[in-house]
Amino acid sequence: MSKKLILLDAYALIYRAHFAFIKNPRINSKGLNTSAIFGFCNSLLEVTNKFDPSHIGVVFDPPGGSDREGVFADYKANRQEMPEDIRKAIPHIFDLLKAMNIKVEMEDGFEADDVIGTLAKQAEKKGFETYMMTPDKDFGQLVSDHIFIYKPGRSGNPSEILGPKEVCEKFEVKDPLQVIDILGLWGDAVDNIPGVPGVGEKTAKKLISTYGSIENLIKNTHELKGKLKENVENFAEQAILSKQLATIILDCPVEFEESEFSRKEVNEKELIKLFQQLEFNQLGKRILGKPIIQEKQMDLFGSMTDAKIEDEKEKLDNIQSVKKNYQLISSRQEHENFIKQLSKQNVVSFDTETTSLKIDEAKLLGISFSFKANEGFYCNLSQDINHEILNLYQPFFKSNSIKIAHNLKFDLGCCMKTESILKVPFLIP
Repeated sequence: MSKKLILLDAYALIYRAHFAFIKNPRINSKGLNTSAIFGFCNSLLEVTNKFDPSHIGVVFDPPGGSDREGVFADYKANRQEMPEDIRKAIPHIFDLLKAMNIKVEMEDGFEADDVIGTLAKQAEKKGFETYMMTPDKDFGQLVSDHIFIYKPGRSGNPSEILGPKEVCEKFEVKDPLQVIDILGLWGDAVDNIPGVPGVGEKTAKKLISTYGSIENLIKNTHELKGKLKENVENFAEQAILSKQLATIILDCPVEFEESEFSRKEVNEKELIKLFQQLEFNQLGKRILGKPIIQEKQMDLFGSMTDAKIEDEKEKLDNIQSVKKNYQLISSRQEHENFIKQLSKQNVVSFDTETTSLKIDEAKLLGISFSFKANEGFYCNLSQDINHEILNLYQPFFKSNSIKIAHNLKFDLGCCMKTESILKVPFLIP
């Protein structure tokens, strides 16, 4: 296994999860709002399933703020008090991470951004590929050939992996480090970084694209005109201060010890206990691969009785007891061999894997096929830019074999949009 590190920006993901459920919060039978806990666990499960990392860590902001308040008293001064539901959720998240044996980092006086940046750069020197899971744009300054942002999806938009190329395109710069200069001019309402009045995202990008840095811009204000010239000159010191506030510190007093961040076996007994308390039955099943059995439940007349689910588990097949055969098809030779097998089938179920649930925006990443119980094949097409591999499947989709799918209109729409597979009309009642 390659050395791959995942670092999660804890509070950014926790807040995001809490507000994602704000209109329909998840409340368990004890009255606890579990939205933030549930959403954070889903993020953790998502990133581990996607990258299968060899190492993982979760980084929290410390209580009491950071040293940046000493530089600028109003830094983050506009932030509201932590919602009470999040405050109550935090101890449960710490308990879950402890039961999962996942390394937690928190350093007094330093923000999570600083700790993540320091750890990512240290890991890079040790040959690691690092993915920072965060929705925050500040992290763009950290990316390199071995350090990436994994931005989780939201509101139907797919997740994104951002490396140097993507960050430079997004911010219209030549070097990811110039993200700091853009934030210095633009400011950041979330962190209350002032920036320069009258300079928004578009203007900041244009100025840094032209002048390269805030310092060089200040030296050349004679080339500017009107109110922009006036503001840059009058607020030059504020721009430099804002750049300092936006700069992620890379020498925090933390050490990336490989053994501490390596993935370890979970404490299954403790994890089951926590999932029972939180009533995360389905989530627990997804993480542990087995049903989460509530210890006791009240019967109709108020007496305690053991849940009968355990007996049912003994009788019924489950994901653990059934023998399965799942295969990944990646190389051209593997695709060609699989298509020979596929063409012999009379009935086939299939499903598309895409970047979006909207046909107009969706890009085809792969297709799953199954024609036998407990057996499946995932045909990876994520690198098939010119549809050369996809074209190999055309005879199958044009054949008379029976094809089964859920949400068939969407799947066919995605395939037809490629103009590669389906070149005959389909009648969908």
